[in-house]
Amino acid sequence: MSETDVPRGPERKVGTPSPTPSAVDTETAETEPRKTSALMGDAQSFDPEDPVAAKSAERIVALLFVLAFLAGCGFLAGYVGIEVGKANIPAGADPIVAAFRSNLVLGGTLAIALLALGTGSIIWVRQITPDIEIEEERHEMQSAPEDRKAFQREFSEGAAVSQLTKRPLLRRTMLLATAPLALAPLFLLRDLGPLPGTSLRHTAWRKGLRAVTFGGNRPLRPSDLATPGSMITVIPEGYDDQPTELAKAGVILIKFADGELDIPTKYNGGIKVGSQSWTVDNIVAYSKICTHVGCPVALYEQTTHHILCPCHQSTFDAAHGANVVFGPAARPLPQLPLTTDADGYLVAASDFTQPVGPSFWERG
Repeated sequence: MSETDVPRGPERKVGTPSPTPSAVDTETAETEPRKTSALMGDAQSFDPEDPVAAKSAERIVALLFVLAFLAGCGFLAGYVGIEVGKANIPAGADPIVAAFRSNLVLGGTLAIALLALGTGSIIWVRQITPDIEIEEERHEMQSAPEDRKAFQREFSEGAAVSQLTKRPLLRRTMLLATAPLALAPLFLLRDLGPLPGTSLRHTAWRKGLRAVTFGGNRPLRPSDLATPGSMITVIPEGYDDQPTELAKAGVILIKFADGELDIPTKYNGGIKVGSQSWTVDNIVAYSKICTHVGCPVALYEQTTHHILCPCHQSTFDAAHGANVVFGPAARPLPQLPLTTDADGYLVAASDFTQPVGPSFWERG
């Protein structure tokens, strides 16, 4: 068989596979008989039956891919340009309206991009690609050299069947349509914000900062927790409108009767992390953030002095330094040093001396 009898694919275009049916079989073309194509059988043409309808479908698909590109660009522009959140929206603007506008633009443009891309792909397959049934026998896992050559040949033929090599308009508009979607993860990752660094090791508490009730912002004196067994959630004064800080700084105050509280002085890496001297009138302060995965520990059992995390049932002994007595938590709840100011209000003697929340922050 002469070299001219070997079927050749069209000239390579940008974004298409390089091998053609003849390129993979050049060495054996003169000595081996031509094998029947698994895709086309004895057929020699990969063109659709109705070239006029295929050309019309090609224009429709290209238009849909361009629409997908424009919608993708709109998604990226909307994500960057429409700000939400109190710190980003203009003064006097309604944050709910801003969030609605952002969701409408992002959801609409992404839906149009995906719908246009998917519709164009379906039209491509149904109207331009020939309708071919493929049957293939099962063979051993290890492929023989001739099988690998056959795969290369059939891969090239498949590229020709898809019309990818013959219709550069489709190829280029498809690549154009997917470009904004490929860039979208970069925008999403950027919005995660800067790396936390060491900020998770510290909270808003500092020496002399008053403990105020959560929701009421009322400072407390020791006499406000006169009944043993009382528990209340407090936050640092002045941070009620800073949710990022409150996520780390929530504290529970628990009042004990005389003789019930027994917190030995503990050290971790030479740093003092717990002590009875950090209490005021048998009132102890612990972080409200569970050291397992960060759920709020808000259940307190007076008879056993146990603090329970409702998420995974980690249990801490409040009378003995919030040591773990049950559950998956790896370490005690951090203790906040307490004292009183000149007016007799409960204040922090310092920040927590160890990281609050899940243990992996401490190990990071």
